[in-house]
Amino acid sequence: MPANPYQRYRQVTVETASVAELMVLLYRRAIQVLDEAEEAIHSRDVPRAHARLVFAQEIVAELMASLNLEAGELAQQLLAIYDYLQRRLVEANVRKDPAIVAEVRAFLSSLLEAWEEVAVRERVTRPAVPLAASA
Repeated sequence: MPANPYQRYRQVTVETASVAELMVLLYRRAIQVLDEAEEAIHSRDVPRAHARLVFAQEIVAELMASLNLEAGELAQQLLAIYDYLQRRLVEANVRKDPAIVAEVRAFLSSLLEAWEEVAVRERVTRPAVPLAASA
């Protein structure tokens, strides 16, 4: 168990989050990482830009892996979008092109808005968990 209270808070947050809330966390982190990548590209910090873009690729790969392709057409459409974003991230990394980074971030931001709406709806309909149950 993490000794740092902040680490413990983060651990409990992830362990008790719904699927939609976890997706929101992943999307937000990906967008943050892309901001860092774009900043690194502009400052010509190639190693940092590379590392941030690889991390963004890993997050998109996790999003792809989380899909239940048996769930229907929406999952298939998301897979196609994630595949496209993966290819664009590789291209952005090879070319160190901030415009491609911005394009991927715009896609993820749009999808984030949808997941945030789902997470809000889930929170409204999900019963509250007593504090004693989470300890």
